[in-house]
Amino acid sequence: MGVSRRSFITTVLAGSALSAIPATAHARAAAPLAGTALAAPAASAPGDVVGKITVGYQGWFACIGDGAPIDGWWHWSQDWSQAPSPSNNAIKAWPDMSEFSASYQTGYAGLNNGGPATLFSSYDQQTVDTHFLWMQQNGCDTAALQRFDPNGSEGPTRDAMATKVRGAAEAYDRKFYIMYDVTGWTNMQTEIKADWTAKMSALTASPSYAVQNGKPVVGIWGFGFNDANHPWSAAVCLDVVTWFQSQGCYVMGGVPREWLTGVGGSRAGYLGVYHAFNMISPWMVGAIGDIADSDAVYQQFNVPDQADCNAHGIDYQPCVLPGDVSANQRAHGDFMWHQFYNMVRVGAQGIYISMFDEFGEGNQIAKTAPTTATVPSNSGLLALDEDGTACSSDYYLRLTADGGRMLKGQLALTATRPTAPVLSGGDTQPPTVPTGLRATGETSNSVGLSWTASTDNVGVAGYYVYEVNGSGSTQLGSTTATSFTATGLNPSTSYTFSVSAYDAAGNVSAASASITAATSAAANVDLALNQPTSASGYTQTYVPANAVDGNTGSYWESTDNAFPQWLQVDLGATKGVARIVLDLPPLTAWATRTQTLSVLGSTDGSTFGTVVGSAGYTFNPATGNTVTITFASTQVRYLRLNFTANNGWPAGQVSEFQVYAS
Repeated sequence: MGVSRRSFITTVLAGSALSAIPATAHARAAAPLAGTALAAPAASAPGDVVGKITVGYQGWFACIGDGAPIDGWWHWSQDWSQAPSPSNNAIKAWPDMSEFSASYQTGYAGLNNGGPATLFSSYDQQTVDTHFLWMQQNGCDTAALQRFDPNGSEGPTRDAMATKVRGAAEAYDRKFYIMYDVTGWTNMQTEIKADWTAKMSALTASPSYAVQNGKPVVGIWGFGFNDANHPWSAAVCLDVVTWFQSQGCYVMGGVPREWLTGVGGSRAGYLGVYHAFNMISPWMVGAIGDIADSDAVYQQFNVPDQADCNAHGIDYQPCVLPGDVSANQRAHGDFMWHQFYNMVRVGAQGIYISMFDEFGEGNQIAKTAPTTATVPSNSGLLALDEDGTACSSDYYLRLTADGGRMLKGQLALTATRPTAPVLSGGDTQPPTVPTGLRATGETSNSVGLSWTASTDNVGVAGYYVYEVNGSGSTQLGSTTATSFTATGLNPSTSYTFSVSAYDAAGNVSAASASITAATSAAANVDLALNQPTSASGYTQTYVPANAVDGNTGSYWESTDNAFPQWLQVDLGATKGVARIVLDLPPLTAWATRTQTLSVLGSTDGSTFGTVVGSAGYTFNPATGNTVTITFASTQVRYLRLNFTANNGWPAGQVSEFQVYAS
């Protein structure tokens, strides 16, 4: 049996305090090259991993008699040929077995409540289906199926597990992808490519295979780790990453905690490999064990990690773990929740749960024995109430659901865990879905909403109001009434809303049917002022941001002698616009010039249409060096000026790029 991730991390980090890494180790500065765009690459738009909760799924438990090709107690015991028992144990927590239709007798004594000490097999489709049902019920969006070296005796069973996961994902409307764990894989560089080409790539035909940025997702865990089980050079690792990308894949990398600094658990000289990944997910199992550790990692690693990822257009997906039951780490959910809080406040693009079914490390969120009554009497294993607080078997699934809601903006950022370890009063029935949602009035910065009341078996406590957007939805507020006014909105902008009802026990209904309403226009408000900009290039210090800073004395200038050139502003949301005002510095030193340009618009930043066709516009200092372009009101988020000529200088030039609703 191979070295586990936890044993590797623990070994590498032994004796190395978090505080030993200075904050300055994360600092790096480089002057931008002339002619390059100033704006950092943007993180990816929401997809099947960005903006989502991904759970690591082992799917690697088997039992003798289950029909699996491996024909052993795979990962349940040290000696797979023998049933697990107190002297042949490989797990740190006991699963809740109440929902599995098939189970297998172990060598443990009976449970403390007198029931049989049986375990499930991942090879049974009903087991995988049950796990994916739990994912569906608890907001686990995507499962990363772990795939170790498939060329040995475990290969046929792993191949079959991939097919079983595909079936469960399709049945329960979840996403999944293949995540290669390269630990101990001797001939990894050639065999991982062959495995993808010959076997795993076929899974991408499934409608449930995870896609990000229009590309199938592949995970690779283990590049750059500083131990003998991950020995490959940076060149070999980079070759594998870029090969998968050449196959059209979006590549997620499970990397060491110290990937950015290249010390401790990371080999030095691998930053180029890490920056090649589309998504980075630093490993935390064995590296943190309590809230203080989480806070230290947040300051020393997560904050600089996120900044570096932002600067390089890499999506950041840090780990969140529930804690090892056997090590008393869980603090009845407070440890896990604080990690959710830290990862959401750092601005992570997604969260990776380590892990869904990792009973071997005790870090599983899957349903687990809630009390010692459902643990074998002679096992010595602890239950979820190990710290004296009663927890239901599904508690960490429910906690994950709330963490996902906070990630998606459906729950306000809070360091206080909102999830009760046991549902109060036993009320598990949510209210009915609100109906009849409608807009009751709009201003330039608000929309009034009302709806028909929900019902509940105990009583409706209130309603959550959401703005629905590309990343899911963002909670705007809550109310005990059946009306709400969404405020702080942008003028001349369309918004989509929905409502959910909740009761006193914390049960929340599904969201109502959504409606879309637009705010009215506000006169003489520059929608582009201080908004994010980008450009095809710039010269010296004449950066794109100068064009929206409200100062006509500063300006953007494109790369010289390189037409066509463009300047773009992101208005922050789709808005109705009908007028653009362009300025050059109002100085007599700026001789009259004519610039030829067109105006393009987009709602998603990738597909642009023509708003105003190409034409010549004359800027004359005698009349303020200003040009106004009017057009029919158009809904856009991104506006781009495309320059093809300038008879006063061989570059595009703008000191102020102003955008108005009317």
